[in-house]
Amino acid sequence: MIAGVVVPAHDEADRIAACLAALRVLGVPVVVVADACADATAPLARSLGATVLEIDARNVGVARATGTEHVLRAGAEWVATTDADTLVPPCWLRAQLRLAARRFDAVAGAVRVTDWSEHPPQVPALYARRFAGPGLHGANLGFSAAAYRAAGGFPALRTGEDRAFVAALQRAGGRVLRTAAVSVVTSARRRHRAPAGFGHLLTTLVELGDGTSHPQPA
Repeated sequence: MIAGVVVPAHDEADRIAACLAALRVLGVPVVVVADACADATAPLARSLGATVLEIDARNVGVARATGTEHVLRAGAEWVATTDADTLVPPCWLRAQLRLAARRFDAVAGAVRVTDWSEHPPQVPALYARRFAGPGLHGANLGFSAAAYRAAGGFPALRTGEDRAFVAALQRAGGRVLRTAAVSVVTSARRRHRAPAGFGHLLTTLVELGDGTSHPQPA
């Protein structure tokens, strides 16, 4: 199955090299969508072998959709998406494709954090207690070309585009697997990009430590 990877990025010059180094071992085309970048994200990603699309949307949904359309036009039958502050394991894409062979239309994996240094010491335990399952993250998502078309693609949302896309896919009858068996390592930085995404969730966990419910992070 022909596959490609999409990485939206906004001012990620300090992290994109590590992200692309992890993706390079997969041996498939990688498209970085540099969205409203004022730093060296785009030239750095090009120098590291990625195809770079530059847009000025300031919208992760638009960025993810732009990259996805590019790899689909290039003939991809399966698209995997991650984020510029995320490291995927060497088996990441193979695991997704094995599940695609079992007729899953999309695979939503887990995210792990290994560096909590920017957060108070209680945050890792709070996160583990509240979000024990795989969740649903644009940083760890794969889907077939047919499923993407059936769901209408990623909506133009500044946050939550991943959840909205998967919800539309399920309404269209798609088979979605959420699994902790396919995981990536992502950043726990406090200066997050998405206005109400994973980074925002981490900064609010201390306030929510009294047991207040919270939706799954994107």
